[in-house]
Amino acid sequence: MNRLTKIIERNISGKKVLILFILTNVVYAFMLTVTIPKTMEFSNGMNLLDMMPKGYDLNYVSELFNALGENGRDTYLTSQIPIDMIYPILFGLSYYLILGYFLKKLNRLYTPYSYLCLLPIIAGASDYFENFGIITMLVGYPDLTKVSVGITNTFTIVKSISTSLFFIVLIIVLISLGISVIKRKKQ
Repeated sequence: MNRLTKIIERNISGKKVLILFILTNVVYAFMLTVTIPKTMEFSNGMNLLDMMPKGYDLNYVSELFNALGENGRDTYLTSQIPIDMIYPILFGLSYYLILGYFLKKLNRLYTPYSYLCLLPIIAGASDYFENFGIITMLVGYPDLTKVSVGITNTFTIVKSISTSLFFIVLIIVLISLGISVIKRKKQ
């Protein structure tokens, strides 16, 4: 048993997984309904950097930060980012354990499939690096550089790809589990 599966094994009680899932999604819902809309009030309809899965460039960041104005940039920095510093750890741990939980139900936890549980950890880590980049750019505005935007954009894209891959894997695992349950009931 590798270290990854030991951590999952120790922490995948249904109750613990459910509580983490609920907490993660309460924080996410708060961002979607409160902090993101509050920040976007200043953006003239432009998407925040966190919400751009295909990425952005220096021109977009300059245009967005200009549209936000001082109050919007301050709101981004003091309202959205602090909540988004809580969310990545919750997302990473919650979905790491959720996938492990369902892999165990399929008797696939002790296989190379367990490495797929790292996808939400990669997404969460990328989200932190994205946040640090956004903080750096907000604090340094108007002095934005192609390098800082490029690095932050890279983490935004890695976050988006790893999150998307995770949900595709989770759907496949859930379908497999459903098929397995149906087969067992027929026997």
